[in-house]
Formats: sequence, structure tokens, C-alpha cells
Amino acid sequence: MVVLSAHNLSLVKGERLLFEQINFSVNAGNLLYITGPNGAGKTSLLRTLCGFSQGEHGEVRFLQQNIQDCAPLFQQKLVYFGHKAGLNAQLSALENLVFWCRLHAVAAQETDIYAVLADLNLLGLEDIAVSKLSAGQQRRVALARLWLKQQANLWILDEPFTALDKQGIALLNTKMLAFLNAGGAIVTTSHQALSPQQKYQELHLEYRW
Repeated sequence: MVVLSAHNLSLVKGERLLFEQINFSVNAGNLLYITGPNGAGKTSLLRTLCGFSQGEHGEVRFLQQNIQDCAPLFQQKLVYFGHKAGLNAQLSALENLVFWCRLHAVAAQETDIYAVLADLNLLGLEDIAVSKLSAGQQRRVALARLWLKQQANLWILDEPFTALDKQGIALLNTKMLAFLNAGGAIVTTSHQALSPQQKYQELHLEYRW
């Protein structure tokens, strides 16, 4: 089953053509690894796939429907993880995740959030303001969304391994593999090598002047 696909997708930013006529499909259980130098348009492509930006030409489809035509279902089934953690630095890890779950209609109780924080080795830090946590700990708090939104079947991840230590990288790789094995689909960029257990297709973007 094709979960996400792009058809003749082109994007201009300012006066520069970032990419043109991109075509791909990502099936359930598969990972698309987007590579390329800085400035090639990797983040812009991910944001276009999420519907946050509009391409100059082309179409993005989720389960064979244009993402604009199935927006409520698409948002329900998607987790987007960008460069920024998207956390309120004055709130605690628990408060941030409770708010995020309510905002995204994720049916998770505080006990569920505690369990996820324990899985991410953050138990005992749940009531500390995020501003007091290390960069790696903040990253783990943000990544907890992948554990909490169990109804999602598509993850779009922009450099998800940033600031993680070896243990954090291993935890995320294990979670990604489990998600794929359960029939989820992933589109990701990363400067970190992916787990050798993850089979993926690669889309390389060249920098255009």
C-alpha cells in the first residue's frame, strides 16, 4: 500500500529553484532517506510533503488522495518532527507533552506519558522546566511524540538524531525499526547513518545555483 507519494513536485524559494519534477512513493513498511548538501532543499521538501509549504508545481498524495482533500485524516495519521523541538522552555516535560497530546487529539493519559518518559530515560526529570534540561534531554522529550501518537502511520523526520548520544540514537533507531515492521512509513533526512537493519530507498537532492 502506498502511504505517501509525490508527483512532478517542484519548488522555488526566493528566486532559486530548489528542486523540480520529483516523483516517488513510499509504501507501508518502507523508509525514504532524503540526502543532499546543505541548502539543497531537504527541509523545504519535507515541509512541502506535510502541506506546510506549497510547491510551484506537482501534487502530494496520502493514501492516493491529495493531502489538501484529506487534511483531517492526514493530520491524524502524521507525526512531523522538524529542526526545532517545538517545546515551551518554561514548561516541564510532562506539561509540554500533555499540551501536545491535547492539541493533536492523542488519547494519552499522564500514566502513558510517564511510561514513555521512562522508556526514554527521562523519569525523574518530568517536572523540571525544559530550559533546565540538556540539549539531548530536550530532544528526547520532543521525540516522545513518536511514542505517544500511536494512531500515526506516517513519520516525517528532519534530522531526528541531532543532539542525541549513542544511547538515544539506539533508542530512536529501535523505535523506527519497530514502526516500519508494524507497517508504518517514514520519510527522513539525517547526517547520522541509519541502522543497517533499516531497508530504505534514497532520494538525493543536488544544490542548484
